[in-house]
Amino acid sequence: MTVLNAHNVYFLGIGGIGMSALARYFHTNGKNVAGYDRTASDITTDLRGLGIDIHFEDTVTAIPPAFLNSSKTLVVYTPAIPKSHQELQYFRSKGFKVLKRSEVLGEIAGQGTCLAVAGTHGKTTTTSILGHLLYDCDVPVTAFFGGISENYNTNFISKGTEVTVVEADEFDRSFLTLNPDMACITSMDADHLDIYGDAEALESTFRKFSKQVKANGTFFVKNGLPLNGLTYGLEDDSDFRAENIRISDGRYIFDFRTPNKTYKNFEFNLPGRHNLSNAIIALAMAATYGCPHQQLAKGLASYKGVRRRFTYHIKTEDLVLIDDYAHHPQEIEAVYQALREMYPEKKLLAIFQPHLYSRTRDFVEGFAESLSKFDAIILLDIYPARELPIEGVSSAWLLQKIKNPNKQLLKKTEVLDAIKKSDASVILTIGAGDIGEEVKTIKKAMVLAN
Repeated sequence: MTVLNAHNVYFLGIGGIGMSALARYFHTNGKNVAGYDRTASDITTDLRGLGIDIHFEDTVTAIPPAFLNSSKTLVVYTPAIPKSHQELQYFRSKGFKVLKRSEVLGEIAGQGTCLAVAGTHGKTTTTSILGHLLYDCDVPVTAFFGGISENYNTNFISKGTEVTVVEADEFDRSFLTLNPDMACITSMDADHLDIYGDAEALESTFRKFSKQVKANGTFFVKNGLPLNGLTYGLEDDSDFRAENIRISDGRYIFDFRTPNKTYKNFEFNLPGRHNLSNAIIALAMAATYGCPHQQLAKGLASYKGVRRRFTYHIKTEDLVLIDDYAHHPQEIEAVYQALREMYPEKKLLAIFQPHLYSRTRDFVEGFAESLSKFDAIILLDIYPARELPIEGVSSAWLLQKIKNPNKQLLKKTEVLDAIKKSDASVILTIGAGDIGEEVKTIKKAMVLAN
């Protein structure tokens, strides 16, 4: 049995953003799909709506009988599943084919032309722009996103198998399972030091990924990174770049410069120059693949973004509520700069939930510096995700390092009262934990109050 001819596919951690996209892929291709996750979510609800059997208790007795046949069932797991997991142990002891998500994605991506997007920041937005552009240009494309596309309300789109667009994730070096025909690296800032140990090891792995591109393939790199490839950037000397950038009615208008020609008056609706940079590399890859510039311009203008990437929940003259996935100092800095560009005179309140004890420890000074720039800051307790506490590492420790005096550490239940007392007109929730779920409550209360 191979990955592609398995009759049944069972997912351990099916509610994860990457795992659920794979589940959608196999379901779309007529396979029997089922799985386990620790907790219910909007994603598992959507998957169940497709007829996928999902349960939330780690017990072998909950596995549907059809998936207990080792000769017909492929088991896919995420690294977030512990080795002690009963179902994982059962499948391994009974001789099932058990693969990590990244291995399965690598097999799927190898079927046709693979376009891969890597980088410590920007890869989800870039991947979704690229997938949308190819889809809009009528390319037979299958695309896996690391977030929910606002254009399609899903993290998976399928229009054929000629091209596969994938988000190449550096976490646990999983992107090394890919051998793309075309790839880019958006950034190599230090992250996942719990996996890599230091920034040099992370950079070395990105270099290794860049060499995984096929011999006759094309490699792109953000201008300024210490790698060889076609460069992209904003108003610089890159091979592909945005020129003549201006803002009109809250959107970017720019000229798209390629090595051969300049195309005028592209439109892009996401705020922030970091997002504009993501748009440029997506355009560069789609144009290099062969998409005509008129269709690219039309596709880019219709791009709506990714959920929890600078997502507006309230947008009026007097009140703005934005939610963003930013969980690294450089990402928070990018969101701050975007807000200042869009709202130069308004007071900004940031509500931040740190993600992981190790990341907070490794980048505490960077977090303090980027958060200090907001007019007011509310910190929540650290979201532990897969980690146990680390002695001395806490949100209180981070709070002490933030130089801005307009700061406080609160419980989730105290946030609404703090917002009501604030005179900020732009409120931002940021973090990769469960803070996104709190936005619904915050929005409802703010709408009622106004």
